[in-house]
Amino acid sequence: MTTSGDNGSAAPTPQASLSSDLAPRAASSVVMIAAALSTLWLGGDVFILFWLGCALALHWEWQTIINAPQFKARFFGGAAFVVLSVALLREGLIEGALASAVVGAGAMAALGGPGKRVWAGGGLIYAASVVISVTLLRVLSRIDGVEAILWLFAVVWGTDIMAYFGGRLIGGPKLWPRLSPSKTWAGFLVGVSSGGLLGLLCLVLNPGGEAAAPLPLFILGLLAGVIAQAGDFFESSIKRRFGVKDSSHLIPGHGGFMDRLDGFIAAAAFAALVGWIKSAGPGFVAIGLLRW
Repeated sequence: MTTSGDNGSAAPTPQASLSSDLAPRAASSVVMIAAALSTLWLGGDVFILFWLGCALALHWEWQTIINAPQFKARFFGGAAFVVLSVALLREGLIEGALASAVVGAGAMAALGGPGKRVWAGGGLIYAASVVISVTLLRVLSRIDGVEAILWLFAVVWGTDIMAYFGGRLIGGPKLWPRLSPSKTWAGFLVGVSSGGLLGLLCLVLNPGGEAAAPLPLFILGLLAGVIAQAGDFFESSIKRRFGVKDSSHLIPGHGGFMDRLDGFIAAAAFAALVGWIKSAGPGFVAIGLLRW
């Protein structure tokens, strides 16, 4: 027996809802995965420009969401600082790139107005962090750059996809219903463990790579998966704070770039930081991340 709505039509079943949501989500994912992998393979300026475009979209979405004064000045001024950061980073001037992002954040804060200054400045750091992180790992690293980004993709995509299916198919207690009503503990555990395993397999099965140390890399993958989920919750908290459902409608089935990249942004920053701490210099960030 089905339940009818006010118009007499049958209410959609959970299975139908899953199918209708999955189609545009899957199509968008295929396009984005193809673009990410092809630019990773090409590397260099193509890779940088792809992620710079993502960073500028993130910046636009964030500055739109917070609805602070002087939007055009915040968007175009912030975009100029992000581009400057990337240009300096491309030349290996890492300190200059970071300084540009910090100064840009200060400028955004000045334009944000009362009550929105921290949000306006934080948005530029959020957007710039992803392109800075992946450039350090892929373009500036002399060795293991491709492997580092592939590992990051495997961990984040594995965590995201398997958490989605784990939560939908298993259900159970909610993880943090106030911020994300659909996420469950089952989905979280399935997603994080799957992401850690897929990241490890990506390295172990790489025929041209160095022999991977399974245990530390699996643990690193688990940590990156947890941080990716934390990035998802962080983005959800921002949307809840400013009363929006999606960051934009640029990506069918996913909303906006913040909705799609929230976990990746956090995990990429974590990976770049770990690699930087363990490395012997800016040219060895990927080695520092992957070789244990």
